[in-house]
Amino acid sequence: MSVLRLDRVSKDYVTEGSCVPALHDVSLEFRPGEFVALVGRSGCGKSTLLNLAGAMDFPTSGTVWLDDTSTSTLSDGALTRVRREKVGFIFQSFQLLPTLSVIENVELPLMLAGRTQPRAVAGERLRWVEMEAYANRMPYQLSGGQMQRVAIARAMANGPSILLADEPTGNLDTATSEVILALLRRSADEFGTIVLMATHSLEAVGRADTIVSMHDGRVESVDPTERFMAKR
Repeated sequence: MSVLRLDRVSKDYVTEGSCVPALHDVSLEFRPGEFVALVGRSGCGKSTLLNLAGAMDFPTSGTVWLDDTSTSTLSDGALTRVRREKVGFIFQSFQLLPTLSVIENVELPLMLAGRTQPRAVAGERLRWVEMEAYANRMPYQLSGGQMQRVAIARAMANGPSILLADEPTGNLDTATSEVILALLRRSADEFGTIVLMATHSLEAVGRADTIVSMHDGRVESVDPTERFMAKR
């Protein structure tokens, strides 16, 4: 059963009166526990696809389905709940709130969702990424890799069914990147989360179940890896 499906999705942007196509007729389907690498040159549509998958934007034509519901039909309130509870976001620049401590950053989405005992849950997420010892530190006191681990804990706080990662290792060295990729792999394997990752990294591609190659807003190929075939 698919949790996320794109059905003949196209996205155009209007810039200075001109129509600029970003995605064209993309149809993809993702299943629980699938780790997907989106690859292709900058500007090929990877980030646009992530935004549509996370209901941060909407297609010009076609339909994005989340749990059999079209994102374009959701009210503002329903969209907020979907983004908060079903989708986790990880960015290249970490985007931790600088005025909050590590544990407060992870606790925030839990509080916004009205979860009970948000501090306890945040502590569990930090233990999962092996950052519990840094709970009371501020983001500026962390390395890049540590900040990204906290960002993963925050993204996973509400147990999302979809985790969207836009170049999550782009600012990290090779050794640190491996730690982050291992956590993303565990998110899929242990929690059944769909991990959808835009990347230029060959190491990142090596962790994926499926490789989606994109060019000029189109999907050129969808290739299951040996890992995916073994899981089936």
